[in-house]
Amino acid sequence: MHPKVLPYVLLLPATLFLLVFFVYPFVQIALLAFTGAEGFTLQHVQTMASHWKFKAALGWTLLLAAVVVPIQLMLALSMATIVSKLESGRSSILYIFSIPLGLSDLASGIIWLAIFEQSGFLNSLLVGLGIIERPILFLGYQNVWVIFAAVVIAEAWRATAIVMVILVSGMGLIPKEYYEAAEVFGAGPWKRFVKITLPLLRPSLQTALILRTLLAFEVFAVVITLGGTTLPVLMGETFQWQFALQDRHVASAYAMVILAISIAATLFYLWALRVPKGAKI
Repeated sequence: MHPKVLPYVLLLPATLFLLVFFVYPFVQIALLAFTGAEGFTLQHVQTMASHWKFKAALGWTLLLAAVVVPIQLMLALSMATIVSKLESGRSSILYIFSIPLGLSDLASGIIWLAIFEQSGFLNSLLVGLGIIERPILFLGYQNVWVIFAAVVIAEAWRATAIVMVILVSGMGLIPKEYYEAAEVFGAGPWKRFVKITLPLLRPSLQTALILRTLLAFEVFAVVITLGGTTLPVLMGETFQWQFALQDRHVASAYAMVILAISIAATLFYLWALRVPKGAKI
């Protein structure tokens, strides 16, 4: 086989996979969202936008991503720094930190539901310590901010390890000589972290933030488990229109909104964390 042809042959399986499982479904969803019996139409988008839950779902989804992602980034940076500095027991600590990765969204939601529900572990602990006289309904429909906080905690607990694993890999690529030279010139731990670790970790940060933000826009099972429909999010509304209301056109319009904000977030991270041309580790 000609050497110039070989790279394209190797890329062919991945290209076919993307075409079949990403491009084709995207085209189908776009057609459902913007076409009807009369051809091209914006009626489905207007139906979605005029629904009373749309603005609430969009707002809660964006707020959830804006709160969860920075928390997970700070936790992941701390955890990755700890793991990278360990001389012994590194594999064991990394394994312990990564345990939540083995749980699905639904399993994570059920675990935290068992903690926060009226007969759950938290109420039992507070009653047992005499802090409260009777169990509190933390996840009631009137406590939407408590539900939001519970979802943030559950998501941070479950998915921070994804970011941490990426950052640990990135930190492993940074030459130790940089830190040794900085230490010789009197740079403290914080200055070494800001001047060496963060700049050279930019590609890993870019990947981790893109992945985690996209997943935050698609949060569903944890929200449904902890709050039902009390805390509307875009993915939850997509599910409701597709299966409960049996309107796949409006559901597709919701999917296009999720896609649009995902692309916007990705472009922002690619711009904000772009690696300078010619920069090398």
